[in-house]
Amino acid sequence: MNKRPIAVNTNTYHGFSLQEALDNIAEIGYHNIELTATDGWTEHVHRTMSMHELVAIKQEIARLGLNVVGMSGHTNLMDPTRLGDFIDNMHLAHFFDSKYIVTSVGEAHLEDANHASDDQLRQNIQKVIPYLNLLDLQLTIEVHGDHGTGKRIQEIIDPLDNPRVGIAYDTANAIFYGEGDMYEDLESVVDDISYVHLKDKDGAKQEWNFPAIGKGTLDFKRIFELLDSSDRIIPISIEIEFTQAGPKDIDEVNQALRDSKDTLEKLGCDIHG
Repeated sequence: MNKRPIAVNTNTYHGFSLQEALDNIAEIGYHNIELTATDGWTEHVHRTMSMHELVAIKQEIARLGLNVVGMSGHTNLMDPTRLGDFIDNMHLAHFFDSKYIVTSVGEAHLEDANHASDDQLRQNIQKVIPYLNLLDLQLTIEVHGDHGTGKRIQEIIDPLDNPRVGIAYDTANAIFYGEGDMYEDLESVVDDISYVHLKDKDGAKQEWNFPAIGKGTLDFKRIFELLDSSDRIIPISIEIEFTQAGPKDIDEVNQALRDSKDTLEKLGCDIHG
């Protein structure tokens, strides 16, 4: 298995504070995180925070021995009026030493105020590419919502032909939102994947049920074999979103991350890398 960073998406602690997320992620034994800055949902960090607040968070991350691999900065890329917010999120990612910023094409948890053709969308993405170069960031566009397969994201980004723009493949979203076979979809776009949200799926296709890694129906051995067919080092970010009811308490979240850690270590993943 290729060595790759294994992180925890702090969105796993949706509804809990960032401090609670950081403390527990470190205590369980993970070393890498994806910070969540998603408007209207999980705002563990946010572009409107003061420098004093941001510096304190950065110092706390360092104190706990954690490393920021990526940042969820979901913004509607179809809406020209939101590009400034996304550029701010890119600066926020850079501040936390992240090399990857993740966004869906549309809003992740807010209603889209604007829609656009693929050509218009690509024009908007072109406007943020200079900032990717300036800040040494990789833009990874997530399989999500109306853009629910890797092939759909590939259709958008391939004409850009830019190495700083890739797919953030969400293994459960490709089932929940997508059509067809997730494994075939993943294999068909593996060379364009630059980031992975590793998420399990249980229940019916469109049932909101995303348990601990290894507790659902996905074949993660097969997923890693498909990812290994590419020689790219693709960061992996664990995301657990439970059911519509959410976790009953923080202990349930912590246990889900322990169970995920056990599953991944049995598959040969280096959680400490």
